[in-house]
Amino acid sequence: MPQGRNEIRALLEAHGVRPRRSLGQNFLADPNLVDRIVRTAGPGPGDRIVEVGAGTGTLTRGLAATGADVLAFEVDRRLLPVLEETLSGTDVDLRGDDVTKVDLGAVLGEGPWTMVANLPYNVGTPLVLEVLRDVPAVVRLVVMVQREVADRFVAGPGSRTYGVPSVVVALHADTELAFTVPPSVFYPVPEVESAVVTMSRIDPPEHVDSAIQLAGVAFRQRRKMLRRSLSSVVADAGAVLAAAGIDATARPEDLPPNAFVRLAEAMP
Repeated sequence: MPQGRNEIRALLEAHGVRPRRSLGQNFLADPNLVDRIVRTAGPGPGDRIVEVGAGTGTLTRGLAATGADVLAFEVDRRLLPVLEETLSGTDVDLRGDDVTKVDLGAVLGEGPWTMVANLPYNVGTPLVLEVLRDVPAVVRLVVMVQREVADRFVAGPGSRTYGVPSVVVALHADTELAFTVPPSVFYPVPEVESAVVTMSRIDPPEHVDSAIQLAGVAFRQRRKMLRRSLSSVVADAGAVLAAAGIDATARPEDLPPNAFVRLAEAMP
């Protein structure tokens, strides 16, 4: 049965569960939105989907209905009886684990997998960045996050939201903001807008880890010129920047992601 706001409220009350702000719990309460996310992900029979934050199972059921093989994680064990009820009759592999504390790469094994999720607000950014950097079996992501997080993921140089997450994402995936989502489609209603982002994995450059480390150092002092912000980790930063073809007076927000790669390549 599709889960609207009244159905979710009744389901949670029947199991004695109240949403927890500490877990970033805002459950999808709009069947049309669920359908749109599933269509955006586009899974079919035999495709492998990993979902993080199954909640009350409304998106999980929608994914399973396509014939895809769904592995769903839910950290809140209070919700497992709810999920067992709502996922009855499906072949979903339900895990009551905290995905941030398991070796997701080892669990998934070889790819390809697609991550499709309404990510809890408190884990969205670190989880996406970790999956991109450390779980190559996940070749595509279709995730809903806070709008401001989505803006960081897709931001380019010169944007006030451009930073280390933007660099990490750009060096690992082709990324698009698919559509925005109003607060009214959730229960309980959050105070912020959300957005669905799609990411398709690309091969990262050879020096990607060093590039990200340098970006991290630079953005910690994002208003300083690079020759100053990098001086703590780069001997003769001016010369290294020149070798990389980067203006030493530029600031980190001016550099495209591949410039941090060039900088890493120029390191002695």
